[in-house]
Amino acid sequence: MNKAAQIEEAALERLIPAFYARVRDDAELGPVFNDAIADWPEHLDKLVAFWSSVMLTSGRYKGNPMFAHLKHKLRITPALFDRWLALWKETTDEMMSPDAAAALQAKAGRISESLQLALFFRLDPASAPGRAVA
Repeated sequence: MNKAAQIEEAALERLIPAFYARVRDDAELGPVFNDAIADWPEHLDKLVAFWSSVMLTSGRYKGNPMFAHLKHKLRITPALFDRWLALWKETTDEMMSPDAAAALQAKAGRISESLQLALFFRLDPASAPGRAVA
């Protein structure tokens, strides 16, 4: 049995609201998230669908997380990703089995890396492949 298979939809429905309650109360993350999210119940439903899609391959999520984060690029920093991941680890460790928590943490780490590359990575045009250096 793979680690993700131990995660059930009902567990995600408990985990996601509990986690985002911590995010909303966090001194660093709270202001950014609370300013960005107008309808928390709707957003939580969307986040449960997202995690269901990535962990259970349910196909429930029909959005674009990259676009959603790019809209808030001016307020997001790499340190906020680190804080988010720390709270995610804490919450998943408390609420999930060790294998499920590890799978959720690994997936979140990969997603964080992808989002950060899109938000913060800048290729120096002078060092781009195929570019002659004079």
